[in-house]
Amino acid sequence: MTPQPHPRRPRSPLARALSAATTLLTATAVLVGCGSSGSSGGTASPSASAAASFPATVTAANGAVTIKAQPQHIVSLSPTATEDLYAVGAGKQVVAVDSMSNYPSGVPTTTLSGLTPNVEAIVAHHPDLVIASQDTNGLVAGLTKLGVPVMIEPAAAKLDDAYQQIERIGQATGHTAEAGKTVTDMKARIADTVKQAGSGHANLSYFWEVSANPYYSATSTTFVGQVASMFGLKNIADAAAKAADGGYPQLAQEYIVQAQPQLVFLTDSGAASGGQTAQVVAARPGWATVPAVKNKQIIALNEDIASRWGPRLPELVAAIAQAVQKAPAQ
Repeated sequence: MTPQPHPRRPRSPLARALSAATTLLTATAVLVGCGSSGSSGGTASPSASAAASFPATVTAANGAVTIKAQPQHIVSLSPTATEDLYAVGAGKQVVAVDSMSNYPSGVPTTTLSGLTPNVEAIVAHHPDLVIASQDTNGLVAGLTKLGVPVMIEPAAAKLDDAYQQIERIGQATGHTAEAGKTVTDMKARIADTVKQAGSGHANLSYFWEVSANPYYSATSTTFVGQVASMFGLKNIADAAAKAADGGYPQLAQEYIVQAQPQLVFLTDSGAASGGQTAQVVAARPGWATVPAVKNKQIIALNEDIASRWGPRLPELVAAIAQAVQKAPAQ
């Protein structure tokens, strides 16, 4: 994916763009400081209690980030961060999100890229806070020069990482209490789902398909693998994992068939990811002997929910639980 061009005007040298952006950001700061909540931009008006909690310093993956005043022009370059922002009640403060952010409905999606961020295009939205999942293309350095705070919130490695990111985003946006409630609700829903599923299906073996041809999977050490482990499921990819795989090994088709998984979870069922379905899997050479195929235990998961670690995590847990409960008891 290539960097997106600057919206509505020809690309100019970065130095000229940053100079102009500095002027715009200064003007924006003055307006926000004067309480310009009634402007045509539709930004949210900070409450007295929220404003009192600033300046705030949060520790993101890129270190300590200080936010001087409650942000009113947030740019999100991460679909998960976008979902987190809306979940904690900061949606009205979001002015732009990346091209991959599509939830909740009505988010201000743009052509901005979170994979190859373009500083010039980002500052056109006059941000007072930018949240991204990775620091590429000089994102942090470029925005820091302009005085724009940037939080890097990478993919969660465990459940606590997901919860902590929501809490940090809540603190950074003036919604600490709402973030705490969101996390509490998520934990309660997940615990209830796992409890209802019970232990009668523990030790079911499964194959978590990230992609096909070649076949990539996710081991128990990954975020999704840990989620599946809450049900006592056994991951067939674990035995084939190598340190260099980073938890996502490539598996031979013969290996998968020989492992005889009782459940197959597909995260590549969308058109953009290969369009894998239960019918497609059943038709693969040699797969007719796989228990998951014979017992119709091939589960096509919502790709977005399966690849994000935000407030819809309880929905992923519920989908896995439903599959577990439908499988033959051990």
